[in-house]
Parts: sequence; structure tokens; C-alpha cells
Amino acid sequence: MILSIEEQDLAKFIMVGDRVLIRPKDQKGKTASGLYLPPTVVENEKTQSGYIVNVGPGYPIPAMTDADEPWKEKKDEVKYVPLQAKVGDLAVYLNKSGWEIEFNKQKYIILPHSSILMLIRDEGLFE
Repeated sequence: MILSIEEQDLAKFIMVGDRVLIRPKDQKGKTASGLYLPPTVVENEKTQSGYIVNVGPGYPIPAMTDADEPWKEKKDEVKYVPLQAKVGDLAVYLNKSGWEIEFNKQKYIILPHSSILMLIRDEGLFE
């Protein structure tokens, strides 16, 4: 099932926790020897690749409290361990572990960070 979103701006999407938003790379429907593959074969691949569009804040860690210092002000600041993935990285990920959404007639995948197998980062790509 594909969730269709009517929002106007992709920048308003806020990823939660360890989730990443990926725009899948166009899959080739043709083998190296020239055979054309049906779409069901391409969709059933175990791994896919795509570009990371948005990244969540990371894995939440519990706040350390100073129980023996009652005069200090209590703060409920949530701290996060940041994710390795960055916007613009090419990710190789497990195909069946994400949720598919459609935004502006473009397919996106919401994926937990643990489903990413490998990242390819080209620092000079966007300069």
C-alpha cells in the first residue's frame, strides 16, 4: 500500500528518531546481457539503492539526572546519538524493511537506519 501525501513542501517533513527518508534510484529493467526484466522481478530484489533526502535526529538516549543534587533545576532535554547517514548520501538498503509513500508523484521510502547496509558519500558531489 502506498500512502499519498498532499503536502506542498518536502522541507516540512520531520523524520522521527532513527528514521531516514530515501528517494529510490531508478532501477534498470534490463540485465547486463540485454534481457528485459518485468517490474515484479525488480521490486522483489532483496536490496535497493536510493538517495537520502531527510534524516531523523538519531537514537534517543536517557537524560542523566543528578539525584544527589536536589537544588539543581530539572531539565527534560532529550539527547540523541546522531545517525551516520547524511542528506545526499547514496544508501544501499534492505527492500522490504521500509514504508513507501508518494509525494508530488515521486516515490519515497521511510526506512529505519538499521536497514541501511552501506552508504556511499561523495563530498564533492554538491560543490
